[in-house]
Amino acid sequence: MKLLRYRDGNLAKPGILDKENKIRNASSLVEDWNNENISAENLDRIKNTDLSSMPVIDEDFTFAPCIAGVGKFICIGLNYSDHAAETGQEVPKEPIMFMKATSAICGPNDDIIIPKNSSKSDWEVELGVVIGKETKHIEEKQSQDHIAGYCVVNDLSEREFQLEHYGQWVKGKSCDTFGPLGPYLVTKDEVADPQNLRMWLDVNGERMQDGSTSTMVYGVNFLVSYLSQFMSLQPGDVISTGTPPGVGMGKKPPLYLKPGDVMKLGIEHLGEQCQKVINYSEKT
Repeated sequence: MKLLRYRDGNLAKPGILDKENKIRNASSLVEDWNNENISAENLDRIKNTDLSSMPVIDEDFTFAPCIAGVGKFICIGLNYSDHAAETGQEVPKEPIMFMKATSAICGPNDDIIIPKNSSKSDWEVELGVVIGKETKHIEEKQSQDHIAGYCVVNDLSEREFQLEHYGQWVKGKSCDTFGPLGPYLVTKDEVADPQNLRMWLDVNGERMQDGSTSTMVYGVNFLVSYLSQFMSLQPGDVISTGTPPGVGMGKKPPLYLKPGDVMKLGIEHLGEQCQKVINYSEKT
């Protein structure tokens, strides 16, 4: 299933993309796609539902983040060897883990706000893993039983905040709008191999990132198991698994986002995002 959330006025409502690419209102099934309804058991229950009787949503809508009520937004750094090389850093001996504030989450096509005092805002297309079952101290072979599905993430980063202001990376990762999720949460049964998905990102029509999840250093199943050794994971938690090469800080000279830029990005089978970059002052 391709689950989504769409905006109806000030509310976000649950939807499902049917086989004819029509968006159906799923309010008769769930109140929302949130940490309560995203459990693997609930998704298994509804996956064979006949969608034909559900209302079709017209095209005049905007996508909300594909999941509500995210408890933890966990990110993995330097998880592609060629990305580590372009940043001048070594591939880590164990996964680098950091948190991104859940207040950074926004819709897949929402405007991206350049933060106040920012000069080095950057892009990162990433595969997001959404947890569907409480997960603690599991083995790698058990990971798929604990995954609800996958989504596109743009792990936007302010490099000066991240790398030059000391402390943890969370400073440069958590600015408002720096966590677009969606458009879809694609359930795991529709993703045959999460380690073989093409991913890409364009800025103003120019291809910046063109990679594949096949080149991850640490794969999805390993990461879910690894993280579960340090903390419990709950339904609705999101793991952003790292980015391939082509980020702005790796360009020579570095290239960063500016107001008016347009980013388009996507992952095979998971959908596409499109975001316009605006200045901080435009939202104040």
